[in-house]
Amino acid sequence: MKTPEAMNSDAPADVRDGEGTPVSVKIRERLVAARKRFFANDNIAEFIQPGELDALLDEVTVKMQGVLSSMVIDTERDHNTENTARRVAKMYLKEVFKGRYVSAPTITEFPNAEHLNELMIVGPITVRSACSHHLCPVIGNIWIGVLPNEHTNVIGLSKYARLAEWIMGRPQIQEEAVVQLADLIMEKTQPDGLAIVMEASHYCMGWRGVKDMDSKMINSVMRGAFLKDPNLRREFLSLIPRKG
Repeated sequence: MKTPEAMNSDAPADVRDGEGTPVSVKIRERLVAARKRFFANDNIAEFIQPGELDALLDEVTVKMQGVLSSMVIDTERDHNTENTARRVAKMYLKEVFKGRYVSAPTITEFPNAEHLNELMIVGPITVRSACSHHLCPVIGNIWIGVLPNEHTNVIGLSKYARLAEWIMGRPQIQEEAVVQLADLIMEKTQPDGLAIVMEASHYCMGWRGVKDMDSKMINSVMRGAFLKDPNLRREFLSLIPRKG
């Protein structure tokens, strides 16, 4: 297994910009120049140029190898961790935190030709994320209630899952994640009302800390008619087939 120094020297030129500038610094400079936020749960795809995500993968691999070395793990002789740095870097950038680095999924929208205006519920949609505090998994379900109007854009049921996956694929706080998803669906569909409920297990509680595997967090966001009409809100909540 190569040392971090050797891995850095072998990195392609676009990682170091030929002048020792890491690709992460170049991306960060574009964000700062545009006065754009780059919090853990922000999407920054607009500021990543072609080829830079692979270069960032190389950079994160080197940094992750440094973390393992600082934890006094002999990755050169331990066959179990020989390629762990690369695997973890790939997992973060191209899998679990992919929602930070790629653009929103393409969503085909259709006019509400039949002027549907009845409550529609989608779920449970299984979602996977990680808490921003410890980067521990957050895994649970989301239910989405939509009250369309004649001007509402209709999207396929699977597209709600794709939007949820994109939002959740970042280090998140559950309360903020649900708000982000509600904002996105409102923008895409323009319904009279939107309701979202999320129930999830947080491994920062089950794996560490109090080590309580049974606790779950449930929160909701109500928009439009769901916020104003308590009967509609009760109907939505009563139709969610939650366990126990």
